[in-house]
Amino acid sequence: MPLITDPWFYALAIPGFLLNGISKGGFASGAGNIAVPVMATVVPAPQAVGIALPVLCVMDVAGLRAWWGRWSGREMRAILPAGLLGVVAGSLTIGLFTAQGISLLLGVLTLVFLARGILQRLRGVLPPPAAPSTPKAWFFGAASGFTSTLAHQGGPPLAMYLYPLKLDRQALAATTTVFFGVMNYVKLVPYVGMGLIDWSNLLTSLVLIPFAPIGVHMGIWLQKRVSDRAFYNVVYVLLAVSGTKLVWDGLGG
Repeated sequence: MPLITDPWFYALAIPGFLLNGISKGGFASGAGNIAVPVMATVVPAPQAVGIALPVLCVMDVAGLRAWWGRWSGREMRAILPAGLLGVVAGSLTIGLFTAQGISLLLGVLTLVFLARGILQRLRGVLPPPAAPSTPKAWFFGAASGFTSTLAHQGGPPLAMYLYPLKLDRQALAATTTVFFGVMNYVKLVPYVGMGLIDWSNLLTSLVLIPFAPIGVHMGIWLQKRVSDRAFYNVVYVLLAVSGTKLVWDGLGG
């Protein structure tokens, strides 16, 4: 099949992947995958998912080079094996779920999480850092691997566990980047097997790949120049936007 040549597709995909790269570079880490939803307005959702994975894998290489060795070993030991189980579950059941159903579920969970945080702020009660929890780490890690496999939308579930811990932002960025780097490379196997990565999708991915490292380096630059408070404010704003968009997509908006 030929390379996608629709200019509107690239007008949406390029800024979408730049924003994804910024997130992988450590700024608003884990805020969600923006490129897939915007591409899915032009091409079928399964095709958008297939095009995105090779680009995300290249982003992961750039992100891993920037954050290698800075992750939280305690959290990684729990969320990484849980995420791999989620990938296996997602690969075995992907045909049973619609893209709209997954978007709605993720959006609702994200907005409930944000509403809780806003209510605490309105009450003037800023919660202390949450205590690490192995059961929560396994639950949200598996959920992240599962939803990442279905629609590259593993950011919100992982954020629900990691953000309340209030890790050092470099540790947060590194932990998130390494987690999704492993998930994405493992996902290549089932995606090829399911035909989501064909020649048309791969050629289109190759056109978009040069924007991957640009976005990552932009994220690294922003992460080093934004205060902790502003950093987390931006993170939650982006989660609110992505959660609302996911609900809208899930309701067929």
